[in-house]
Amino acid sequence: MQDQPLALVTGANQGIGYEIAKELVGHGHTVLVGSRNIERGETAAREIGPNAHALQLDVTDHASIAAAAQHIARAFGRLDVLVQNAAISNTRRQPGQSVEDYAKTTRPGNVSLDEMRAVWDTNVFGVLAVYQAMLPLLRQSKAARIVNVSSGVGSLTTNSDPAAPWRAIFGPVYPASKTALNALTVAMAIELEPEGIKVNAVSPGFTKTNLNGYAGTDPVEAGAREAVRVALLGTDSPTGTFTRWENETIPW
Repeated sequence: MQDQPLALVTGANQGIGYEIAKELVGHGHTVLVGSRNIERGETAAREIGPNAHALQLDVTDHASIAAAAQHIARAFGRLDVLVQNAAISNTRRQPGQSVEDYAKTTRPGNVSLDEMRAVWDTNVFGVLAVYQAMLPLLRQSKAARIVNVSSGVGSLTTNSDPAAPWRAIFGPVYPASKTALNALTVAMAIELEPEGIKVNAVSPGFTKTNLNGYAGTDPVEAGAREAVRVALLGTDSPTGTFTRWENETIPW
């Protein structure tokens, strides 16, 4: 069993996940670069460096998740950090369509249930499936932690304020999937608190990534900072928090 902390970052072959993996390697971690497409994962791992290793992982495929957990168990015997970053924002947004115009097609009264199911399958059920598969490995660590990459657009408290800037786009697809992810984060934190395993949610902000068609305003380096900060916190740090850079609390 290796001495370096071992981290798994899902959806790490590009965007924020790639940057999180890169920075964790820079902080002395061995990082498993989770990627649905193993070739893209291998390319990303080579770019990051020798302490990054590609891992085929499709969070919507139970066989893929099970195989990934089995590989980690055989090769390392434990997992110290799980960063649940893999997410999608939609499957039906048209090229060139603005976030605001897409949101109009996903109101509760007209949303496609298939669209909602597809996004929630990755952003909610996929997160829970990976959590369940990796939990035995996290329990083998002396100081395990889980970081769920959420979004401020999922905050019910914020969206209940008529003056909230993103309130108009809150709907059942991506925003509510992050609300559900926040609920999972609290449930996980409650479950694992007696064992000392920390579970926290972070928001990367409006980052320029493929997730939003590169419409974001912040670079991926900024989007990764809070996830990395929380992943590196010590055993005396809090659990069940929702923050954005730098340690700014977001209301649930």
